[in-house]
Amino acid sequence: MAPSDEQSGSNALILTLDCADQPGITARVTAFLFERGCNILEAQQFNDRTSDRFFMRVAFDPAGRLSKDLREEFGVFAGEYGMRWKLALRDRPRRVLIMVSKFDHCLADLLYRWRTGELNIEPVAIVSNHPREAVSHSEIGDVPFFHLPITKETKPQQEAQMRQIAEDVGAELVVLARYMQIFSDEQSQNFAGRCINIHHSFLPGFKGARPYHQAHARGVKMIGATAHFVTPDLDEGPIIHQDVEPISHADQPDDLVRKGRDIERRVLAEAVRLFVEERVLLNDSRTVVFRG
Repeated sequence: MAPSDEQSGSNALILTLDCADQPGITARVTAFLFERGCNILEAQQFNDRTSDRFFMRVAFDPAGRLSKDLREEFGVFAGEYGMRWKLALRDRPRRVLIMVSKFDHCLADLLYRWRTGELNIEPVAIVSNHPREAVSHSEIGDVPFFHLPITKETKPQQEAQMRQIAEDVGAELVVLARYMQIFSDEQSQNFAGRCINIHHSFLPGFKGARPYHQAHARGVKMIGATAHFVTPDLDEGPIIHQDVEPISHADQPDDLVRKGRDIERRVLAEAVRLFVEERVLLNDSRTVVFRG
């Protein structure tokens, strides 16, 4: 199970919220914190004119007050505005389950960034539809590894096993680090809002196998990658982060593959960072991303 907010050495908290836009919300939220002796460390807000919703992220020092007490008090306050909100400990590592197939460059990158302290995560499990020896370039170490082979006939049972593992290890985020299997609608809905996927940005232009070779054959001048939340609509979930890389006529298919893998690594890592720092808020089919 995931640890509680009281089980960390640091007590700085992050409050995220969204609600129907109306005057005075920022003042009321900051006054709520001020009246309880809290010191605001960082604050960002966004008024979306399209959806007429208000979004806010506040990092603050609770001045010794327990997050449990603040939750209870803010729950009453939030009810007045019909807020969707979350109060989380800023510095507690988020428990992450990583899924991978044979291409393990994103997995290796996430594990490296975790070990160097760049990503504030705790990898609690690695799940693959291939055996551990097939994930040959990643230093998995002591992270629990689960081999869950899958066929068309066994897909429901395999996905049920995956859900059970995620529950058993208390996963707060599931990362598809080039996991080359399509989730069922049931699986996508089960992990809604806490499952991130990475794909090359050629979609839907270059579907299927060897997309970078397809791109080379078409003479593309730009390649990229997209990290997004998983939804039942394949590769069309709310986008968290994207990046691109210029391509020249001199680049060969292997060059595109090399550059594409590098983009995928850094885009996925940034999306994970934004998520675990509570900087990503869902806004229907889009996201609000408070960068920092």
